[in-house]
Amino acid sequence: MIKIAPSMLSADFAEMGRDLKRVEEWGADWIHLDVMDGSFVSAITFGAAMCAAFRRRTALPLDVHIMVEHPATHIEAFRAAGADYLTIHGEADRHLHRTLQMIRQSGMKAGVAINPATHPSAIEYVLGMCDLVLVMSVNPGAGGQSFIPEVVPKIEYLANKKRDQGYTYEIEVDGGINEDTAPIVIAAGATALVSGSGVFGAANPARAISRMRG
Repeated sequence: MIKIAPSMLSADFAEMGRDLKRVEEWGADWIHLDVMDGSFVSAITFGAAMCAAFRRRTALPLDVHIMVEHPATHIEAFRAAGADYLTIHGEADRHLHRTLQMIRQSGMKAGVAINPATHPSAIEYVLGMCDLVLVMSVNPGAGGQSFIPEVVPKIEYLANKKRDQGYTYEIEVDGGINEDTAPIVIAAGATALVSGSGVFGAANPARAISRMRG
């Protein structure tokens, strides 16, 4: 089944507890947290303290995507905060293999993200140790952007590698995902979808989640 991970970046920051409860009621599979440091991307959002607060309020898996420089320095904080998945950017880490090892050794599931301009061959040699590969279908740093269709072949590439090599990673897509774009990325091989405004901006969020799932 396709997993839907609403991005709390699109929630009301003054009503996070309320919106977390709503997301559960709407039928979400995961909770997606976008962590930004003001350096790797220009925005600053929230960090491990927010993750810990969510962990106290939900049993759903916490899918944490850190858009930060020096991601290895944040592993222990997010482990202690209760993150289930920790996804780092391949473009942000000079020692990607080692950092993914550290994430898995900490007990979290390890993910690697790639920006729209990055070809998945850049992470080919770490795919076997990934629990999740995140294809950014917008440029990271802000919610509400439009889907970039040129990323679809990258999803297909990763799906083919997964099949041919017997890998088990989730293929997650983040950016501009809604009821119109979800079928496109699912057909290409995506297994998990991040959606912010596509959920929180929908007239009927529960129905939107159901329709995106297919």
